[in-house]
Order: sequence, then structure tokens, then C-alpha cells
Amino acid sequence: MRDTTHMPADHPKLPSAKVGVLIANLGTPDGTDYWSMRRYLNEFLSDKRVIDYPAWKWQPILQGPILTIRPFKSGANYRKVWNTEADEGPLMTITRAQADALRARLEARFGDGVMVDFAMRYGNPSTKAKLDEMVKAGCDRIVFFPLYPQYSSPTTATANDQVFRALMEQAWQPSVRTVPAYFDRASYIEALAQSVERVYPTEADAPDKLVCSYHGMPQRYLTQGDPYHCQCQKTTRLLRDRLGWDEARVVTTFQSVFGPEEWLKPYTVDEVARLAEAGNKTIAVIAPAFSADCLETLEEINEEIRESFEEAGGESFTYVPCLNDDESHIDMMVDVIGENLAGWIG
Repeated sequence: MRDTTHMPADHPKLPSAKVGVLIANLGTPDGTDYWSMRRYLNEFLSDKRVIDYPAWKWQPILQGPILTIRPFKSGANYRKVWNTEADEGPLMTITRAQADALRARLEARFGDGVMVDFAMRYGNPSTKAKLDEMVKAGCDRIVFFPLYPQYSSPTTATANDQVFRALMEQAWQPSVRTVPAYFDRASYIEALAQSVERVYPTEADAPDKLVCSYHGMPQRYLTQGDPYHCQCQKTTRLLRDRLGWDEARVVTTFQSVFGPEEWLKPYTVDEVARLAEAGNKTIAVIAPAFSADCLETLEEINEEIRESFEEAGGESFTYVPCLNDDESHIDMMVDVIGENLAGWIG
């Protein structure tokens, strides 16, 4: 806490000390037009945590063919899921709703001594801008919460990197705690299970297969020590155990493959076709690595992956939405934040 007892009368006024809670997600373009998409993709795909090729090798490819062509395709895909009323991507809408729900809950619990907001790793609102706002508002302690249940370098690590970069520009740095992965947390597994049970109350109602589709990453990241693959597998196992379903009914896959190298397998788009060809007529897909619905769930899963299943002979495809601002999800987040506020606020 800031002690102003002995400050001289002419000292610049300081805001009352507060504790900040900053949740963060991947990001979204400002619009679906070519230049908005190009700016967003350039920032995202220039991140060394995401694409770790040497700049001399990668940047000519990125700045040439990729950023010439991909913004058109990505923009068209975003337009399919765009929140036209608010003129923003679904990830922005949902993350804002999560922050609003957390703000109400935490202010009711801790009063006006806590400030809650959200940021995006890529695009706006940026991590730096939100950190600056919190410091100016008097936050001398900040809990930074990347909304990635499973840790990976291209998600959790780069989100934390961005906070640390922003801290380098602060004359008076706040203390910062970063929230670790919560892939095996009982309340997270419970929230996932409840989302499935809302669609399938019992295993007798269940589809032939429940596909747990996680965002992919290059296979070599696993061999280099990234724990993401193992944490995804554990989340699936814990979800299956909580549901009480047979082991063969629940499978783990990986989506959103990018580039020529081998990624974690099986690929969701291929596996759902294989399942259909093997006689599985009904499947459901859930995306446990995503804390909020976004392009990869609303467009990729609900369109591309659904189409792959149906073209291979599948008959019934159900997408189980992300946890978003569901009450059980907010309950879990409040508990996680409360633990990380320990010793900072009563």
C-alpha cells in the first residue's frame, strides 16, 4: 500500500492504491477488411513464440505471399461469425462479458479496491494499453490471467512475455502475479462436464464419439519440452472420468494446422472423417483449450470440421460451445483469482 503520510504538500497527487485483475486472450482483428486483417495477421504471425523460424527465412514469406493472400480468406471467414451489431469479433464480445461478470463478482467480494479489465495479446485492447491504464489508476499489484487452460509457449508464454515487455516501460513497476495453467483443476473439469451434460444428460443419450479438439502446434514443440500435448491428454482423461463414459467413446484431436511441417496428431478434420467411415454416425465436438468461442470454434469446427464428417457419411454433428461466460466458468475463474490475490487483499 502507498503511504502518503510524509509526502510534502507539493508532491504530485497519487491515486489510491488498488489491486488489478487483467484477464487476457489471444486477440481479434479490428475489422474484417483487408488492411485490418493484414495488421492483425502480421502481428500474430511475426511472434517468435508462434512461428519460431529465423526472421531472414520467415519474414519474406510472411510479408510476400501470406500477407498478400491470407487476409482475404481470413476476412471472409471472420465475416461468417462477426458480431455485426457490436462490429467486433466474437472473442471480443465474449471476453468483455467474462470481464464484466468477474468485475461484478470481485467488486461485491472485495469492494472498490480491485480493478478488473481484459486485454488481447494481438490487436486491441492491447496488453500494454491496459497495463498502463491500471498503473495510472493506482494498481500497484496486478494478477495477470491468460485464459488458456493448458500451458503452451505460443499462448501462455507469449501472453506473459507481453506483460513483462510492458513492465519494462513503467517508471514505477507494479508487482505482477501470472496465473498458471488450470488444465486439471477440478472446477474447470466440472464446468466442461456440465457443458456436455446439458446436451447429453446421460451416457445413454451420448453420441457415438465425443471429440475433444484442441488447438494444434508443431510436433517438435512436444519433443522440445512444451507440456501442452500432455496437459491436453490429461484434460480429456479427467473429463471422461468425470462424465463416467467408456474410454473408447472419448477421443483427443488437434485442429488449426498451419504450414508444411508435421503438427500434433490426429488432426481433427481428418479424424472426424475417419470416425464417420468407421461407422460412427453421431459425434459431438468440444474445444477444451478455448476459454471463449472464436473463429476456430464457430467457423472451423462448426463448418469445416462438420463438413468433413458429413461428407464422409456422418449423420449427426453437434458442437458443444466453449465455457464462455457460463456461471460455472465464472465461478472457477473467481476461485482462481481469489487464490492469486492471497496476501494482497482481504
